[in-house]
Amino acid sequence: MLKQTALAVVLTLLFTSVALAANYIDPPTLKKMLDQKQQVILVDIQPADDFADQHLPGAIETDAFPAKTDAQKARMDKALPAIMASHAPVVVICPSGKTGAENGYAYLMTKGVPEPRLLILKGGMNGWPYDQMVVKGR
Repeated sequence: MLKQTALAVVLTLLFTSVALAANYIDPPTLKKMLDQKQQVILVDIQPADDFADQHLPGAIETDAFPAKTDAQKARMDKALPAIMASHAPVVVICPSGKTGAENGYAYLMTKGVPEPRLLILKGGMNGWPYDQMVVKGR
């Protein structure tokens, strides 16, 4: 009985950790993609004021942060036509690249976006080191 319980705990932890895994992209890699004009869809979930302060060129503003409630998540639906019309990578951008982005990532998967296309910007916009690329205002 103890072995079965231990096995159940190990399997639960294994599947939980796999379910929480996400793909990340670091700022230098995303900068290179943008510099080379590679096709990429930027889904920016920052709050409206943060988006106005700083966002990347071509980012789709969704104001979905922290993407916890159904209403917040549904704000990302405006990005779905662009996502579904393309095979390009999709980068979810939030202020810090943590829970909000993970919530957005998970939501987009429920909408049929294949996980291999999804990425989270490491460090979010607060960690973006290339000020010359940042757009101010809308």
